[in-house]
Amino acid sequence: MKLIYIYDALCGWCYGFAPAMRDFYQNHKNDFETIDVISGGMMRGERSGAIGEVAPYIKTAFKDVENRTGVKFGEKFLKEILEEGSTIFTSIPPSIALSIFKKEALENPQLAGEKNEKILHFAEDLQSLIYFDGIKPKDYSKYGDLAIKYGLDKTDFVEKMNNSDYEKLANQDFQLSQDFGVNGFPTVIIQKGEEFYLFARGFVDLTELERRFEAMKISV
Repeated sequence: MKLIYIYDALCGWCYGFAPAMRDFYQNHKNDFETIDVISGGMMRGERSGAIGEVAPYIKTAFKDVENRTGVKFGEKFLKEILEEGSTIFTSIPPSIALSIFKKEALENPQLAGEKNEKILHFAEDLQSLIYFDGIKPKDYSKYGDLAIKYGLDKTDFVEKMNNSDYEKLANQDFQLSQDFGVNGFPTVIIQKGEEFYLFARGFVDLTELERRFEAMKISV
């Protein structure tokens, strides 16, 4: 089986869902041959812009996410990004960062072993950078700092952020998300053979993920 996780680094509910997704995969990683983490490209084109203009709803929605999921939004994000309102919210830079990391996971010996977990953790860390640490999505140096955590070279990573080849990879992710018909994040799909099963759409806690997985194993 293959686990397909379609998310967006700027999706608040994805931020809230990340711990459950991480724990679910950890519990069942032996059931899956691989996990594919795909960036959905939620905030781009006309949907990209100053956070105060394109995503003012976060000022109230973040509390719903906190109360339901248990995650916390950082004070720096709340004060310097959300309240100030002028930071450009765009999904493209963190999506490029994920594309770089996925390619590194395939090719770089530094990331050998447990590469699926590392990709999933990197995606979660991207969300924490934005929603807890309060970085600006276009601050490429912060993605380089994150790369250091995984044993990668910061300068090389930041250079790749400016390489159009990796933006093309991010665009391929966006197209995959569209091809799957995804219209909301997070979305989790399980592939078994040639069949695809919608496993979760929107926030689901770990208990419900486990219940669904047991039911699926019985019925499929």
